Amino acid sequence: MTPTDNFISHLIELRDRLLRIVIGFIVVFIAFFPFANKIYSLLAAPLLSKLPAGGQMIATAVTTPFFVPMKVAMMAAFIVSLPHTLYQVWAFVAPGLYAHEKKFMIPMIIASSLLFLSGMAFAYFLVFPIIFGFIVGTAPQGVAVMTDIGNYLDFVLTLFFAFGLAFEVPIAVVMAVRFGWVTTQALQEVRGYVIVGAFIIGAIFTPPDIISQFMLAVPMWLLYEIGILVAKFTKQTPESKILPPSQ
Repeated sequence: MTPTDNFISHLIELRDRLLRIVIGFIVVFIAFFPFANKIYSLLAAPLLSKLPAGGQMIATAVTTPFFVPMKVAMMAAFIVSLPHTLYQVWAFVAPGLYAHEKKFMIPMIIASSLLFLSGMAFAYFLVFPIIFGFIVGTAPQGVAVMTDIGNYLDFVLTLFFAFGLAFEVPIAVVMAVRFGWVTTQALQEVRGYVIVGAFIIGAIFTPPDIISQFMLAVPMWLLYEIGILVAKFTKQTPESKILPPSQ
């Protein structure tokens, strides 16, 4: 097979994998779409539970009541179809990996997915109640808190993304050490900068209450320390660098 034929075959394989990813997402989205309003109600529960009796959310645009639940259904479809998506990505890159790289990457992909979902769950069950309780509790006397559903969705998606990425810190640390980009000793030496950076990120992505900032910054720091510990046990050995690709 010529280099051109090999390149074209890779492009065809990439096209097929991307098509399967899109089809998997669409199938899940179609299944979720009839329940879009119920999914949004579940997403809005942390705020609604903190509003005073009779409090509610509002829609300020004509199309918002339709498009916002649809976006929520798309988000849910993305999360549910994520294992299928990661499998397609893995199936595309796996033939070009060495045996030891496959053994390393499979648990990393699984752990990465679980950690991202754990970050979202942490935000939903622990952070949201505190944030919304703070926001509603600090509203001036006589001011009714009635958030637009579109603004609320943007806000919670930002926090989901922030906490999901924050929980990926151990994966980033382990991979950086594994591929020789940095040593565990160097990571320990910059611990102070990491802590400061974690609190800066917490101040940027969370409301201005100190509790929610701590709830993002402290897990990032602890996960950084966990990543260093795990990295010490997963360092690449010299022998593993010369293993041939598995057939």
